[in-house]
Amino acid sequence: MGKKCIYCGSSLDDFCVIDFCEKCGKEVWGDKMFKTIVENMENARKNGDLCHSQTFVECPTKSEFDNPNRSFSF
Repeated sequence: MGKKCIYCGSSLDDFCVIDFCEKCGKEVWGDKMFKTIVENMENARKNGDLCHSQTFVECPTKSEFDNPNRSFSF
């Protein structure tokens, strides 16, 4: 199952930092703003600020939450 543009449904690269294609992005925001959005999202991914991108975090089980000695960092 591949990633698709939220506007037109065209296929996107699975590693794309945005959820829309270049054509739709430029139609919605214009060339300059589209480029800025992509650059900011790529920088956020490099800094680890995107929680939904390339990192999978497994949800703790109820028994792990109930353990008072267990700490979580997400």
